Amino acid sequence: MRTYNPRQRILVTGGAGFLGSHLIDRLLERGDEVVCADNLFTGTKRNVEHLHSHPRFEFIRHDVTFPLYIEVDQIYNLACPASPIHYQHDPVQTTKTSVHGAINMLGLAKRLKARIFQASTSEVYGDPAVHPQTEDYWGNVNPIGLRSCYDEGKRCAETLFFDYYRQHRLDIRVARIFNTYGPRMHPNDGRVVSNFIVQALRGEDITLYGDGLQTRSFCYVDDLIEGFIRYMDLPYGEDGGPGHPGPLNLGNPGEFTIRQLAEMIIELIGARSRLVFLPLPADDPMQRKPDISRAREYLGWEPLVPLDEGLKKTIAYFDELLCTGA
Repeated sequence: MRTYNPRQRILVTGGAGFLGSHLIDRLLERGDEVVCADNLFTGTKRNVEHLHSHPRFEFIRHDVTFPLYIEVDQIYNLACPASPIHYQHDPVQTTKTSVHGAINMLGLAKRLKARIFQASTSEVYGDPAVHPQTEDYWGNVNPIGLRSCYDEGKRCAETLFFDYYRQHRLDIRVARIFNTYGPRMHPNDGRVVSNFIVQALRGEDITLYGDGLQTRSFCYVDDLIEGFIRYMDLPYGEDGGPGHPGPLNLGNPGEFTIRQLAEMIIELIGARSRLVFLPLPADDPMQRKPDISRAREYLGWEPLVPLDEGLKKTIAYFDELLCTGA
């Protein structure tokens, strides 16, 4: 079994994206070497440009639907567009990224005997009939809808990860990520936090879908990345085999309506934006809240950043971004 040195060489796919770039910062801060692989479909070099002169950072422009031949100790597989605007732009490619990408990264991990992390999603639960969502809930997903390329792609990726775990004793870590926000979000990704902040900063009306009473749970990015690293740092099992494979919910169990979020952002910015209500998109889940009992038990982890505090930091980022025209 591969041993892990204090300084590890770590591959982060999707590393130029919102979550990937924050993860890379943390890994470099603790002394690891990091290879960032990204095809820049939704990621941007701006997120990692501060690292280009870093002696332990390497950037590779690569699409995970093709094999990657590299030597590393650990793999974080984060590559996939995660917002409806982006993943519905080319739904076939989205599915390929989840499924072919998982096959390629699992094959690499198998060859290297490396620990591998899969960034799955709360979308595997679909429009849930169980609230809050626990990891043993199988979900309520439309397999042929507009969101299916992402939802079912991620579900299939989980299947592949657990088949490699059972068949090859691969050391996998599958995390189901709930709504996350913070600096470096794409300003035009269509996600609710970035949408509302950008609209309010521009003095535009804020668009809500449906009646705005659907709920979400919002986790600040620093809290989520702490969960990633604690999960990957769990030791091997007592029998020397793979540790806890998951799935493991990572998110903030605080629950807010979309309307509450909009009103909070308007107040924090001091905007005069009005709320405008539009029809609810197909298959949009009405409730989303993680049960993080397993994360508390296995990782000693739970989010620490309150929503208003995280929103202030995110608003400051977008304010600077809009002012510079980046």
